[in-house]
Amino acid sequence: MYTAVQTLLSMSKQTIGFVGLGIMGLPMAKNLLDAGYPVIGHNRSNEPTEELVRYGGTDGGSPAGVAEESDVVLLCLPDSPDVEQVVLGNEDEDSPIIDGLSEGMTVIDHSTIAPTVAESIATDLAEMGVTMLDAPISGGETGAIDGSLSIMVGGDEDALDEHMALLDVVGETINHCGPSGAGQTTKAANQIVVAAQMVGVSEALVFADQAGADREAVVDAISGGAAGCWTLDNRAPNMIQGKFEPGFFAKYQYKDLKIATDAGETFGAPMPQTGMAHELYKTMVQNDMGRDDNSGVMQVLEMMAGKGGHTDE
Repeated sequence: MYTAVQTLLSMSKQTIGFVGLGIMGLPMAKNLLDAGYPVIGHNRSNEPTEELVRYGGTDGGSPAGVAEESDVVLLCLPDSPDVEQVVLGNEDEDSPIIDGLSEGMTVIDHSTIAPTVAESIATDLAEMGVTMLDAPISGGETGAIDGSLSIMVGGDEDALDEHMALLDVVGETINHCGPSGAGQTTKAANQIVVAAQMVGVSEALVFADQAGADREAVVDAISGGAAGCWTLDNRAPNMIQGKFEPGFFAKYQYKDLKIATDAGETFGAPMPQTGMAHELYKTMVQNDMGRDDNSGVMQVLEMMAGKGGHTDE
């Protein structure tokens, strides 16, 4: 909640709109409040918005209402159609962000969407004098809570420089990757590597188990060598215990891999490994594991090995 010092700080800071207060968006919005920024939020379901208000934020009432009362609007939504709907509007959204924007404002999209969609929306907003940065994030719920996210930014570099202090609150590593769409291209590359790690560690753990090895000892032995990676350090202990509480939903990993494989088709990039990972995550979703952590792909390999599987949806 606000302290007296934060209240004073907020008087000199930009007002931040935040649309999409999910597993990533809500802790990001809270970090902005903690840093003294006034935050006006909106979410399709009411509970996250109510939690933001209890924490010191304001309910914007609608995407347009958020934009009308903000200097900068941040988004963190599930997929390309959601961003198009919330920003530009359609039959399901009669109060989109674009209705509340004014010339000179900036929209920063932390969602993971198709690069071509990011480019298209940026072009539409530019026609009314609004700058859009595609700024997808990586680091999971833990990174969102800790303010240690990696942020990959596409769009005008001067606009990024202008809002760097804001992004420094929610992210630890912030890189300008190129023009509009480049942030999303970089995020797709990130998810290709993340999926490769998750599947590779899963294969290694199932193999070790089938061979009768002590999996904790295996992880200890290989983590310090060439096999060392984020998944071994941060997910392997829970994977061994069959704990797959979500830091990043498997269904979102599946969605992100579809973005990557579709982009690979568009740009003529071969993606044999990513195609296999896409099918494994599709299997998770089809077997009601979509709300498990993305490390839960190990369960698919366990089923293939005749060991059954865990569901959490």
